[in-house]
Amino acid sequence: MIDILLVDDSEADVMLTQMAFEEARVANRLHVARDGVEALEFLNREGPHHDAPTPDVILLDLNMPRMNGLEVLAEIKKEDSLRNIPVIVLTTSQAEADVWRSYNLHANAYIPKPVSLPNFLDVVRSFENFWLAVVKLSPKNYNPNAHSES
Repeated sequence: MIDILLVDDSEADVMLTQMAFEEARVANRLHVARDGVEALEFLNREGPHHDAPTPDVILLDLNMPRMNGLEVLAEIKKEDSLRNIPVIVLTTSQAEADVWRSYNLHANAYIPKPVSLPNFLDVVRSFENFWLAVVKLSPKNYNPNAHSES
């Protein structure tokens, strides 16, 4: 079981993502932050998120109020405690500038959101197959200072 943080302000996209994960039978706990400010509160365990788990993967929309996805990505990647969490940009934007900026800020992948449910299900299945079955995710509580390589 993995923890996924979905950062998206669109109720319709959140519901579609939840349906897609249920349909694809991805073994996960899907947590939702409705904008970038709430995402950082979740990640830093602030306010109502004081007992939030550290997510294994973050699905990040770019176009959000208060703090957009690129600003959130920049904050995540500059924090030692967060930078190893894979961030997959999942957004409707296909603008080359957004793709370039996302990778320049060290996004781990950039996936344009499909508009149809069947295509969205395909994306979630691909996400599941790659990120949850093939990739070895960073351990959550690993302390490199407590371990020595031989």
